Amino acid sequence: MYLLINGLYLLAGFIWGDWRNWRTYYPTILFYILGDLLYNFLLYNKPMWLFHDAIIPDHTLITILAMTVSYSATVLIYLGRFPEEWYKRFLWFLLWFVIYMTIEFVNSKLGFITYHNGWNIWWSAMFTALIFFILPIHQKKPLFAWALSIVIIITLLTIFDVKTSNWI
Repeated sequence: MYLLINGLYLLAGFIWGDWRNWRTYYPTILFYILGDLLYNFLLYNKPMWLFHDAIIPDHTLITILAMTVSYSATVLIYLGRFPEEWYKRFLWFLLWFVIYMTIEFVNSKLGFITYHNGWNIWWSAMFTALIFFILPIHQKKPLFAWALSIVIIITLLTIFDVKTSNWI
């Protein structure tokens, strides 16, 4: 399933991504990837979700595939075609939110993603909304996006009672 999904992201990225200006988006792609790396590091012993697949049986490999393909394509398309008008921005945000949540919903129903330690599809919806809210902020004001991200990370670690002893 994840090979198919990432193959579709790769195709979409080649068709609609702003490859001409990839250097402009590169810091935000790295920001997005680093956020997922932090999740996988900080919550290695207490994951909120895990990916499962018959072809790629390892959560870590699936995550690395998503980081390199899906996240890059997402940023190149999402920010590369980010509208100027506020109502169009909202519709663009909503489209990407629906794309991501539809994929997650289908994957959860088919057993390709499982939730753990109090996480569920509703937390994923909120988190997905935060991702698509913060990506354009990072593009324009990276330090502000980092500050927001740190607050969000600390808040989620507190809500889900993740102790530093879980990191060992």
